[in-house]
Amino acid sequence: MGVFTRFKDIVNANINSMLDKAENPEKMIRLMMQEMEDTLIDLKSSCAAKMAGKAKAERELREIESRVSRWQNRAELALSKQREDLAREALIEKKKAEKESEGLADDILQYSKLIEECKANIIQLEEKLQSVRQKHKILVQRSVHAQEQKKTRETISQANGEASFKRFSELEGRIERMEAEASMADFGASGTVEDEFSKLETSDDIEDELNQLKDRLYTKK
Repeated sequence: MGVFTRFKDIVNANINSMLDKAENPEKMIRLMMQEMEDTLIDLKSSCAAKMAGKAKAERELREIESRVSRWQNRAELALSKQREDLAREALIEKKKAEKESEGLADDILQYSKLIEECKANIIQLEEKLQSVRQKHKILVQRSVHAQEQKKTRETISQANGEASFKRFSELEGRIERMEAEASMADFGASGTVEDEFSKLETSDDIEDELNQLKDRLYTKK
């Protein structure tokens, strides 16, 4: 496929319609951009070649115009020397050079038209490429936004799920048990002191009662 045929296909393509039908729009648009960039390189290369051809034709035209002037001067010189035969030959050579210059002038004109057309095509393709790049940027942003929304919904769904409430409940129960254990630890410590004093008080009463009992037994004997 020629570069200009590819250019026409790209420019005439309905990008929005192609994206609507594509299974993977982002992949499709990347392929489009690659095709456009390759075509743009070829267009610029073709345009550069035409510009070089025009420059060469213009250089040759200047050389031929110099030849025309030189044969004109020779014809005049020959006539001034009464050499009509040489003047005639000089005019024949001049005519040949003029015909060559006309052909080169036509070539230069065609080169100019092709170069202008090529430049216009490059500008048109660059504008289309810029549009496609913008669409690609929007698609990427939409894709990122969609992923963020999906992640947010999944997080919210997990937070609202039964498993999450169960974990919260278990955590709350653990905290309550820790608080109860701390409270029992205090209760146990104060109870132990109380028990010690009770034992001391009870011990004295028992000793008194025991001594009394001994006195009665011994007195009876």
